Amino acid sequence: MSAIATESRRYFLDQKSSVEPQPITSPYSAKTHVLVVEDDDGMRQMITDYLVDNDICVTGLSNGTGIMEALADKAIDLIILDVKLPGQDGMQIARRLREACTIPIIIVTGLKDEADRVMGLELGADDYLTKPFSPRELLARIRALLRRTKAMESISNGLAKVRGYRFGGLEVSVGLRRATFPDGATVDLTNNEFNLLLAFLSAPQCVLTRDDLLSKSRLHNDEVYDRAIDVQIGRLRKKLAAPGSVTSQLIKTERGSGYVLTVPVDIIR
Repeated sequence: MSAIATESRRYFLDQKSSVEPQPITSPYSAKTHVLVVEDDDGMRQMITDYLVDNDICVTGLSNGTGIMEALADKAIDLIILDVKLPGQDGMQIARRLREACTIPIIIVTGLKDEADRVMGLELGADDYLTKPFSPRELLARIRALLRRTKAMESISNGLAKVRGYRFGGLEVSVGLRRATFPDGATVDLTNNEFNLLLAFLSAPQCVLTRDDLLSKSRLHNDEVYDRAIDVQIGRLRKKLAAPGSVTSQLIKTERGSGYVLTVPVDIIR
């Protein structure tokens, strides 16, 4: 067993023992089903036991091989994925999962490199936990992510009535998840960037705080990742720039407040 695994188990148990028993207040109860992909048997079992104690159903896997089969067999609401799986690239597993489905993903790793965290988020993860972590924090992140997902589903239901948007010379197709310039050239947007763009389009010419954008776009909402929003918006500006321009002026920074899409938006129904 690695030193990180040993430390993670000890920290998890210590934190669990320090938590006073409380009434279950989760609105999800046993209907929530979490898939835990963790190669350390002891750690996987501890996570499973804690979540089950909090009325969450759990399916555990020791590697990524059976993930798609589990998703086909069960109604999974959220995936906890350890990226350091023996002989497998957890980041690529996260990417393939995001291409195949929209189920929320929490990536877990013993690495503390910010570049790895950002990469995981850009590949499609919705949240990130670094070992060692406490069971209380894991549960809180699960609940927060499920709340954001539910909010996004409500937004998606509203967007289902909208075919697209026109703004600043660009046209966005919601169904195709595609933005195009007037000459027909496609804007190459990642899932996160497209979700971020939809957040702006849903509230044009209104100042949106980082929390607003995190909630609407399902990006990670921990303070340590406030800069992730800035990075994503910087990239979005460059990609929305008109041919020959370095960056777009469509999205402007409101110092101390947030960001605003400066142009009016026409809805295509």
